[in-house]
Amino acid sequence: MESIRPLSLLVAAALAIATSACTQKEATDAHEEEAEGQEANVLRMDAAALRAAGIRLQHLVPASGGEQLRAPGEVLDDAYGTTLITPQVQSLVVRRHAKLGDEVRAGTPLVTLTSIEVSDAQAELRIAEQEWRRVEALGREAVAGRRITEAKVAVDRARAKAQAYGLPGTAPGGVNGRFTLTAPHAGRITEDDFVVGERIEPGRTLYRLVDESIVWVDAKLPSGTVARVASGSPVIVVVDGKRIEGKVLRAAHRTSEATRNAVIRIEVPNRDDLLHGGDFVDVYLQSAEVGRQTLSLPTDALVQMGGDTVAFRRNAAGAIEPVPVRVGEVVGDHTVIEEGLKAGDQVVVAGAFEVKSQLLKSQLGEGHGD
Repeated sequence: MESIRPLSLLVAAALAIATSACTQKEATDAHEEEAEGQEANVLRMDAAALRAAGIRLQHLVPASGGEQLRAPGEVLDDAYGTTLITPQVQSLVVRRHAKLGDEVRAGTPLVTLTSIEVSDAQAELRIAEQEWRRVEALGREAVAGRRITEAKVAVDRARAKAQAYGLPGTAPGGVNGRFTLTAPHAGRITEDDFVVGERIEPGRTLYRLVDESIVWVDAKLPSGTVARVASGSPVIVVVDGKRIEGKVLRAAHRTSEATRNAVIRIEVPNRDDLLHGGDFVDVYLQSAEVGRQTLSLPTDALVQMGGDTVAFRRNAAGAIEPVPVRVGEVVGDHTVIEEGLKAGDQVVVAGAFEVKSQLLKSQLGEGHGD
């Protein structure tokens, strides 16, 4: 019995050492797995890689609590830059010089027409100018003052009649009744409704010429909200994901009886020709009311991961990591962040879905490696 006892003690000691070693190994393995899991949950990319992936970061800054209002809008031609090209006399289309969609400069010939009335006006102007030149050359010594006055009135009337018909203020070489309508300003032809050989009545629109460098957008808001938007305040118009800055021209002073909405007219520079009459857009207007200071992110910068709403923040080591956040109200195209981030944090504001995709690929890669 006594010889067995030392053996038992040796076995117990060996088991204790083995157990301790296993425990230490398990702790080490768990620590390594935790570190690997943490590493798989962050994204490391240099500045060039971030730019190539379309990922953009920005420091969070508290924003003024002025409310942003979202409204549907419709693009309209700027009426102040729109001209209807019409003949002022019954005429026949002889030749077309411009067609639908053309961009033209001021003075560009658009269409040539012919008319009996214009032929008569050309003849009257030619005769009146000839008579005026003859009387003027003779002078007051040979011609009575009354005759000079009559000749001057006759030529002025003939010129006014010719100009009313779309003719220049001087007589052309012939009296064939042909005349050409030209572009009064630069712009694009957005309507073209005639054929060569067609007889055109006075006032009939042949072309609609629009200067598209500036367009109008009519945004519809509930009548009670319109008073909170000031004339001249900045506006963001969103079309096909692109943001264009404009300004409020004026608010309508009449409410639609059917919809109870009122219209706010907005002026928008159209430098890249993104907006065209009839397009529907989203409009974000700034309310004059002031509220609390808030932190917000573009709504597209928030994604769902593991059942949480997360944003992506650059940590102290320079890696991008997901951060669960509690969100508040959606204001225009931004979402208020109530918890999870603080002012000064550098966060992803563009390319959040690319970050999420890269993180998921990294995690899947770790899983396959096991």
